[in-house]
Amino acid sequence: MFKEKTPLVSHIFTADPSAHVFNDRIYIYPSHDIAHNGEDNDDGDEYQMEDYHILSMDGDSDTITDHGEALHMKDVPWVSKQMWAPDAAYVDGKYYLFFPARDKDGIFRIGVAVSDKPEGPFTPDADCIPGSFSIDPCSFKDDDEQVYVYFGGLWGGQLEKYRTGSFDPNGTEPAKDEPAVCPKVALMSKDMHTFAETPRDVVILDENGNPLLAGDEDRRYFEGPWTFKRGDKYYFTYSTGTTHYAVYAVGDNPYGPFTYKGRILEPVLGWTTHHSVLEYRGKWYLFYHDCELSNGINHRRNVKYVELKFNEDGTIQTITP
Repeated sequence: MFKEKTPLVSHIFTADPSAHVFNDRIYIYPSHDIAHNGEDNDDGDEYQMEDYHILSMDGDSDTITDHGEALHMKDVPWVSKQMWAPDAAYVDGKYYLFFPARDKDGIFRIGVAVSDKPEGPFTPDADCIPGSFSIDPCSFKDDDEQVYVYFGGLWGGQLEKYRTGSFDPNGTEPAKDEPAVCPKVALMSKDMHTFAETPRDVVILDENGNPLLAGDEDRRYFEGPWTFKRGDKYYFTYSTGTTHYAVYAVGDNPYGPFTYKGRILEPVLGWTTHHSVLEYRGKWYLFYHDCELSNGINHRRNVKYVELKFNEDGTIQTITP
């Protein structure tokens, strides 16, 4: 395969890689960073992405294929701006692209687009998923073929503004000694266009079985969920945001609760650590991004990957970039 820890492509800036194996080939669904000179801020205004390019690779070649524009925000009726980190799922002969964006009121929602091919192009639904909110959708198909979508991101992703159950533009994070804001999960309906249930909290516990606190910034959830199954255990991985770690927790079912176990990835060059994990031909890999190509400019990132190794007890060996 392509050389580890090397940017997969350099002709465009890519980030937030959601990687899947379809037809014995790895497909990467990243966001597409646009170069500009605007300011960085806590609302994420620097991330002005407008479209998606799907990348693919396999184990027999060092060639990375950019399949071109798969979806642009101008083709999505409900979107106003900022099509951020996407993910994809395969169900009954169709490929579904889940993506977040701001609606016409500036509120983040999650949309669905469909294709007959993993690389697209994708045709979007005219409206977002009813009841969806925030950012960073991650799809997970369990052994019984049911598909779950995890989502949520603080600050620019607006997750803390839903603590009362509905959108509060003045919503804030809890006090540092209170339980942290939880990411969300919902089972998808059979047609893959709506939630089959009201989104639930994904509770992350400490070693004593207590929910992680908002002030525990080395471990509490911030954004970038990714779920996978290894053996009979479910791994829920995410970014701590402010402290720049990619970390993981383990549970016994896709709803959790999940118990925090440790770090997957130490901080990279750049602010964000949105990532994904997959198994391919008997090995596990971590896909992530940093800002190597732009010398540290946060909104000009590049996707990389590295082999992920497990200990005999199922814990993950921490990677130093």
